[in-house]
Formats: sequence, C-alpha cells, structure tokens
Amino acid sequence: MTETTAHAKKQTLDKDLEKLVYVEEATSLVARGLVAPGLAVLFLALATIFASVYVFGEPRAVIVVAAAAVGAYMALNIGANDVANNMGPAVGARAMTLGSALLVAAVFESAGALIAGGDVVDTISKGIIEPQAVGDPAIFIRAMLAGLLSSALWVNLATWIGAPVSTTHAVVGGVVGAGIMAAGFGAVDWPVMAQIAASWVVSPLAGGIVAALFLAFIKTFIIYQDDKVAAARRWVPLLIAIMAGSFTAYLATKGLGQVVELGNGTVAGLGLAAFLLVWAASHVLVQRQSEGMENRNQSLRRLFNLPLVISAALLSFAHGANDVANAVGPLAAIVFTAEANAVTSEVVIPIWVMVIGAFGISLGVVLFGPKLIRMVGEQITKLNPMRAFCVALSAAITVIIASGLGLPISSTHTAVGAVFGVGFFREWYTAHSKRRRAYLERKNARAKNSRPAGGKRVAVKDIRAAPKLSREEITRRKLVRRAHVRTIVAAWVLTVPASALLAALVFVLLDAFV
Repeated sequence: MTETTAHAKKQTLDKDLEKLVYVEEATSLVARGLVAPGLAVLFLALATIFASVYVFGEPRAVIVVAAAAVGAYMALNIGANDVANNMGPAVGARAMTLGSALLVAAVFESAGALIAGGDVVDTISKGIIEPQAVGDPAIFIRAMLAGLLSSALWVNLATWIGAPVSTTHAVVGGVVGAGIMAAGFGAVDWPVMAQIAASWVVSPLAGGIVAALFLAFIKTFIIYQDDKVAAARRWVPLLIAIMAGSFTAYLATKGLGQVVELGNGTVAGLGLAAFLLVWAASHVLVQRQSEGMENRNQSLRRLFNLPLVISAALLSFAHGANDVANAVGPLAAIVFTAEANAVTSEVVIPIWVMVIGAFGISLGVVLFGPKLIRMVGEQITKLNPMRAFCVALSAAITVIIASGLGLPISSTHTAVGAVFGVGFFREWYTAHSKRRRAYLERKNARAKNSRPAGGKRVAVKDIRAAPKLSREEITRRKLVRRAHVRTIVAAWVLTVPASALLAALVFVLLDAFV
C-alpha cells in the first residue's frame, strides 16, 4: 500500500468518525429533549398504579383509575404553568438561580398541598353547577372527568405557547362546559360566572396598580434621593414589615384557613403582629447590611434579595395549599361518587388523591416550569430585586384585600398584572417624571464641578432631548414587550370559553363510548 493510498484511507476514516460523532451528538440532543416527557409519562403510569391499589375491587374502578391519570396530568400542568407566577420575579431579578427556584418551589408546593391542602372541596368548583341538576352518578362522573381533562389540555396548550393562565378559571370553564352538556344551561349559576368574568379585568388591573404604587414609592423616597443609603435605612424596614404582615395574612387566609377556621379579626391580628415584629428586626438587619454600602442603586438591590426569596417560598406554599384542589377536586368527586353511587356537593379527599396532586405539581415545576418562569421573570419586562419585590408584595396584598371583600380574584392574573404594572409604570416614569429629571440635573451639576484623579469628568446620563426616533425604534425601546402582553391577555380571555368547549366535546365522546 502506497503512502498516498494510506493517507486517502485515513482521511476517509476521519470523515466517517466525524459523521458518527455528529450522529451521537444529535442523538444525545434529541434524547435530552425527551427526558422531561418521558419522566412525565412515567409519573402518570405510577399514579395509575398507585390509584389501582386503593380502588381495586371497588365499583367503577376502571374509570376511577383513568380519572387518577387525568388528575395527575392536570397536576403536572399546574406545576408547569401556575408556579411561574411565584418564582418568576425572583429568578428574573437574579435573587435566585433557576435551579434553586425549582427546588424551593417543589418543596414548598408539596408542603402546602399536603399540610394545608384542606380535606373538603366544593367539587362543583365553587358552586358553579348545582349538584341536584346532575342526578345520575354515571353522568356526573363523566362530566367531572370531561371538565378535568379539558382544563388540563387547555393549560398544557397555554404552557406550550408561553402564556401563564389561571388554572382555576380553566377548571371552572371545564366544569361549566361539561355541566351544560350533562344538565343544560339552567344548571349553571350565571351570577357567579359573571363575577369570575369580572375578575379577568379586576385581577390584573388591581395587581398592576398596587405594584406601580410601591415602585413609585421606592423611586421617590429611596432611588432618587441624594443619600440613598440613609433613605434605604429609613424605608426598607417598613417595606419588609409590610410584606411580612401581608404574607402572614395571605398564608392565614389561603393556607391555614384550609386547616382551621380563622375570622377576619384573627387574620388581621396575625398580620399586625408579624408587621411589628419584622419591622423591629429589619431595622437591625438593614443597618448591618448597609454598613459601608456605596451610594448607588446597584448596591441597594441586595437589601431586597432575602425578602424576595422568602416571599417566593411562601407564595409557593400558599399556592400548593390553594390550587392543588384544581387537580384533585374533580378527581375526589369522581372517587366519592363512584364509591357512594350518589351525587353530593361535598366530599372528603382521600390521602392518596392528595399525594398525586402534591407530587404532580412539584414534578411539573421541575420538568416543565423553567419556560414560564423565564417568561414571567425576564421576557415581559426587565426585573431587578426592587421591582420584583413590588410584584410579590402586590400579589399578596391584592389577594388579601379581594378575599376580605369577598371578590373572586385570580392569583395568576394578579401576579402577571403586577409585572405589567411595573413595566408600564417604568415607561411612564422615564418619560414624564420631573423628580427624575431634577435628580439627573443635580447629578450633572455635581459632575461638572468634580474631577477624579485622572482629570477626566465623571460620565453621567445625558438628559437633553433625544433625537426624533422612528416609530419602529420607539416600539423597540419600550420597556414592556407588547407581543407577550397580547399573547397572555388573549389566553386569559379564552381560558373559560375554550375549556368549556373542550369539555363539552370530551363529554359527548365519553357519553358515546364509555
């Protein structure tokens, strides 16, 4: 064999080996993309087996096991979609890494669901459908299964397109659609549906306004003060105390309220006690953290990191306690109806049903949560710890006030509306704030009169009128991405009717083949 021939064969072998490497890399890439769906399918299979152990030999065991699989599927979707509202701001503000956020969410969601998830659920989804209107247990089971499956499918679709939606609204829509097919339009409590429809508007507006007000307070009394550190020592403890009191009341209402009955006076007393204790402790903590701190905004942000992490964990606990019912409520209704062979408005949730819901939500967070966590925390508008703090505080305060007034409100719409509010307020404030302009003018004046050791002037922001920009450039410079806003709002408006139509279709199919 000549040297030329050997060299040619070696080149051919190298090319073949490179092709094999590319094939292996492509296979590995595809395999990584299939890990999450594969683990989700494994969980559904385990949930099915888990349910089979408890209902083996019971009446309608097959449909109960099928419902358990659908309930597990819904729990996965709740974790993938809904938890982004709790963790997104903290991740977007860089107060937590995505990995630590997923871990905290999984732990606290499970804890909230299992500890304070409640043992009694209004199985007709908050009185939307009259139980007596669906007298036949078999029809009722099909209606609940159709409602649960349709809501899970819609939440899955919303997650895929990148829109955080209210899983409660999805379940309501599913129950309404299936209930109409099972018992007619007269079975629906339309005044309650009108209240829910009103919450589509009230929730995001209230969340956005409250978040914007807190951000305005921070900008006015801390950020655009000449001595930022002194201002922070005065006001940050108060803001942290307000958050502590709000979250205490929030958890008492949405978490502990599922375990013990608490009156409004008790909830207010717990919130006030937490406010006073944390206010006193925060003065000491902020004083220590701010020692030697530079007089600039970037330095102030770390004062908000720890409260932001704690708020994310507490929101996850409350969410697990409150929203696990969206996955297991209809499932528990199916289990109880199958066992009792009767339709009733209240059922006791078996522990195995709660376990499926709790672990399904946590697994959904870990496997599919990052997409919407990034959406809420990074892609709608840019968040830092101060802005994210306003979002979390707004979510807690708005839900508490609405609960006290008896108004139906979506925590998802409230939290995302708060992100919108922060972004739109920043756009307005940047363009119109006289205080901001005066602050920058003072900063310019000081810079002109001071030179560093090198003799060069300190660079400051130019506050002179900017050159006229094209419409496209103005749109590009907006602080809130309009495309995401349009997608999310459209998904909100469509959630109830889309889930209802899906449920009606699924009910017809179940009625024909089951």
